[in-house]
Amino acid sequence: MSTSKKYELRLYIAGQTPKSITALQNINKYCKEHLEGNYTIEVIDLLKNPQLAEGDQIFAIPTLVRKFPEPLRKIIGDLSNEERVLVGLNIRTLDKEKKIVT
Repeated sequence: MSTSKKYELRLYIAGQTPKSITALQNINKYCKEHLEGNYTIEVIDLLKNPQLAEGDQIFAIPTLVRKFPEPLRKIIGDLSNEERVLVGLNIRTLDKEKKIVT
């Protein structure tokens, strides 16, 4: 029995900076590998729509927001640490023997 959840993600960027491009490439790659079509990614460019930052309380960019499933979660940066992103989004649980260093 499959109980797959549909993930609703928002990626806040500010133009086509190297970090923004890397973040988008990384989250697309992780979602394709781990969520198998059970996701949507909305990209919000704050240079075009700066007022949208207030709704999700965005203070740094790029920021990835998991809107659903709740609770809301945020990850800031270019998303290059796959393990941290997957654990942060609650796609994968942290192995007891592995520790994520902050």
